[in-house]
Amino acid sequence: MILDLAAAASGAIRFEDLGLDPVALNLGFFALKWYSLAYLAGILIGYWYLLKLVAQPGSPMARRHADDMIFYATLGIILGGRLAYVIFYKPDILLHPLDIFKLWEGGMSFHGGAIGVSLGILYMAWKEKLNWLRIHDYVACVVPFGLFFGRLANFVNGELWGKETDVPWAIIFPTGGPFPRHPSQLYEAALEGVLLFLILAYAFWRTKARYEPGKLVGLFLLGYGVFRFGVEYVREADAQLMEFADRTGLHMGQWLCVPMIVGGLYLIATAKRRRQRVESVAGGQSVA
Repeated sequence: MILDLAAAASGAIRFEDLGLDPVALNLGFFALKWYSLAYLAGILIGYWYLLKLVAQPGSPMARRHADDMIFYATLGIILGGRLAYVIFYKPDILLHPLDIFKLWEGGMSFHGGAIGVSLGILYMAWKEKLNWLRIHDYVACVVPFGLFFGRLANFVNGELWGKETDVPWAIIFPTGGPFPRHPSQLYEAALEGVLLFLILAYAFWRTKARYEPGKLVGLFLLGYGVFRFGVEYVREADAQLMEFADRTGLHMGQWLCVPMIVGGLYLIATAKRRRQRVESVAGGQSVA
């Protein structure tokens, strides 16, 4: 196997040859990283698409609610994503509490960000007396944008690479040793970003899924959970969690996906019984 990898390394793509730089703009006194731009692009494009969804008949919220949702979602992504990363992936940061706030050094968990956004939705729905499950359906449709740009940023940063392999498209990453590895960041961008978006878009625009509370968010949870669980088999576990992966047989990311898959299946299976006459919050058209 080592000989095969050594042979593959001689013709493999070297990350340095791609000419990628984690910093998008460097003014000396200020450096703007692609990672930051990925978050910004995901939020802004997601907001634009959310407005398209809200404009359709039977929306569970009005434009002003969508505007508020951006604030709650951003806050949930940052707080939930960072805290979950610290708790599940790098608990030693808790020994230096101030390091929790060093977001510029990287370290975010999607699972934590999802929980943070969900809590934000629950609060807004309670405050405005809206259907919290249907809001989740609409927000779930826009999340793939953030996943897509986030994974591309991971690739540009040369981080979260995959396991050693001899496939023709393997890449030798600067921090990944001398052997070529799976560009697992790109696999996730394609599956969690592009394919998951297309599945949800089809369900929203071509079926009656948005009138069955929980169905769209169920599709999202199931799709993301399955895609992430599968990619983890070719993705290298975090260095500090190698022992955990060896001991349990699964990566931390896979364990965190299990409740998502189970929850997604439940929401999809029970969605039809929750179908009801949907009164528009935005506009005046009802949908039976």
